[in-house]
Amino acid sequence: MKKVTIKPDVIFKDFWRENDRFASLFNTVVFGGNEVIKPEELSELDTDVSNIVELGEYKETLTRARDIVKRAAYGVDFVIMGIENQTRVHYGMPLRVMLYDSLGYLKECREIVRKHQKAGDKATPDEFLSGLRKEDRLHPIISIVIYYNERPWDGPKSLKNLMVEMPPEISSVFSDYRMNLLEVGKSERYCFDNRDVQDIFEAARHIYKGEFAQVKEMFGERNISSDVGAMIGVMTDSNQIIEQAYKSEGGMNMCTALEKLKESGREEGRTEGRAEGKREMILAFLKAGADTRVIKEASGLSEKEIEKLREEMKE
Repeated sequence: MKKVTIKPDVIFKDFWRENDRFASLFNTVVFGGNEVIKPEELSELDTDVSNIVELGEYKETLTRARDIVKRAAYGVDFVIMGIENQTRVHYGMPLRVMLYDSLGYLKECREIVRKHQKAGDKATPDEFLSGLRKEDRLHPIISIVIYYNERPWDGPKSLKNLMVEMPPEISSVFSDYRMNLLEVGKSERYCFDNRDVQDIFEAARHIYKGEFAQVKEMFGERNISSDVGAMIGVMTDSNQIIEQAYKSEGGMNMCTALEKLKESGREEGRTEGRAEGKREMILAFLKAGADTRVIKEASGLSEKEIEKLREEMKE
């Protein structure tokens, strides 16, 4: 049997491409459970938001690609929505999301300008400055960052959180940019109307806490599709669950998968196993000559733990 080599980001993207799941996510997390987004009105968009940023004589090409982007009809217009999958805390995430959204707006703006140029539309002196006509309007972009990790998010959740401490007179006029963050470990307050979405979040939360009996009770003898099982596997950092998902024919049984984890010792030793895997990763960094700061950011270990491993390598 070949070992599963499918990358986690491919599994993430494949799961959220389903319109029913995508709509359930946004309706629940962003719109308070109201059916604002309808699955049948969703269409997938190009994830590439790369563009050229120009400020006077300054010009820079920014190459960026989002994880999942869809467009939803909303009345006579539409809204653009994106998902960013995050397995580690990103301390610059609000800035990153703001950049993605801004590039999306810039992309649409330039498409409008090109359309006017192609049609030979006349512009007033004021309209000539931007290429936009007075009546032109952009479409809103809404983004969700989904954080798949048992470790609580301790990074900033808005642009303001990234700023130095500001006096009241500056803070009151500062333009903040807040990101929509969904932490899997704290998602119990949400009730998703899509069963697959509810299953992955609920199962992941229980596995994070080592509550395997609850997972077995939750699924019973019910089979789940391979992409749902694989999604639970990548969310909980379990390659064995991923392998079970793709080996299963006619649906995957989570109880069987957890029993196999137990047989292999992963259920009882999950924490120790991850620690050992992390240790091997750190040793690889040390052998490559990486400095302590880089290793600390990549692993989440303290400087003291890193230095201890460094000393072990010298022995």
